Amino acid sequence: MDEMNAMLEPGMIVRHPDCPEWGLGQVQSNIGGRITVNFREAGKKVIEGSHVCLLPVFDVGQ
Repeated sequence: MDEMNAMLEPGMIVRHPDCPEWGLGQVQSNIGGRITVNFREAGKKVIEGSHVCLLPVFDVGQ
């Protein structure tokens, strides 16, 4: 999972695969496998990249 998350950079839009109710999130930082994301519906969350593979969103459609 770390390999997929390693490409995430600040400003990228992602979804959490297990928490779709959080909506889209914007990556704030990605340091040492800990990814801080500001989700529209859930606020700021720190994700442990070794446990969750965030899904990049390339076509936000808005």
